[in-house]
Amino acid sequence: MKVDYIIVGQGVAGTLLAYFLKQQDQTVMVFDPVYERSASQVAAGIINPITGRRYVKSWRVDELIPFAKSTYRKLERELGVSIYHEQHIIRTLFNQREENDWLSRTGDPGYETYMLEQAELGPYAEYTERAFSYGEVCHSAQVDIGVLANTYREILKAEGAFRKSSFDYELLQITPEGVTYQDVSASTIIFCEGAKTVDNPFFNYLPFAGAKGDVLLIRIPDQRFEKIIKHRVFLVPLMNDLYWVGATYDRKYEDDCPTNTGRAFLEERLADFLKLPFEVVTHKAAIRPTVKDRRPFLGRHPEHNSLAIFNGLGTKGASLAPFWAHHMAEFLLKKRKLDKAVDIKRC
Repeated sequence: MKVDYIIVGQGVAGTLLAYFLKQQDQTVMVFDPVYERSASQVAAGIINPITGRRYVKSWRVDELIPFAKSTYRKLERELGVSIYHEQHIIRTLFNQREENDWLSRTGDPGYETYMLEQAELGPYAEYTERAFSYGEVCHSAQVDIGVLANTYREILKAEGAFRKSSFDYELLQITPEGVTYQDVSASTIIFCEGAKTVDNPFFNYLPFAGAKGDVLLIRIPDQRFEKIIKHRVFLVPLMNDLYWVGATYDRKYEDDCPTNTGRAFLEERLADFLKLPFEVVTHKAAIRPTVKDRRPFLGRHPEHNSLAIFNGLGTKGASLAPFWAHHMAEFLLKKRKLDKAVDIKRC
């Protein structure tokens, strides 16, 4: 079988890259084991334009968020599923210094679009412990990355463009015309494997850091919280009385299994501010493909031009993936020069 591109990994990176390539009438074959503890299946998909203790705008957020919103809305129409949920984020401010820093930042040029001086707590005012103060973030959202990947996978399957399989690097043949894997030949293979790239013999030289995160899926009956709240951990409203709680951030880990320590930490942080009883429905964990400089990895292998990578989206995959997947597709198809900030040549 001959295709234009082989894609290894069908998380948010592989899914969106396949989408943009197919938009340009390219044929793909996607290999993925459909692993339940992949980052794309476990993450909440939070788009958060204001991050950190200093309340700074996320990198290139002014172009990333509009592009992400437009892409996800288009995919919703094409796939017939709900993916992009606009939700403001309530930020807990724990003392006078944090409140002063927040208010000062709201006056900075370019920040007024994303930050409100006064937060509207809604039902949180009654059902959470009162903090010193609050800020509110606009143009934030929760993206159902799992729904996107699972739905798009069915389309790929129907087209004969998906194989549920782990990838065996020893079976990859690099030829003058491109690559061959099993019975599939292509001009280029793109690795979108997330944290599994540390085992990739072609790209494991890149400085991936990796970070494990435990999360909880909880049920809070008969409440209608409409905003995300961050009180040391995120509480993210989903559907049917379900909420995502997370996440821990552990750079030292032995595996990707959920831990009792991680669960206890999340439950304790949740009990610190939530005055309602909750039921833990699921406890999960995954390893995020983080990068030391917090920029994605895009590019072709320095020695094998038919091998490429699109990875390293880290904790901000929901906002980064659409823009950079499109950028990667433009690079592959139109020989567009890669942005230096994401080009693997920087390493």
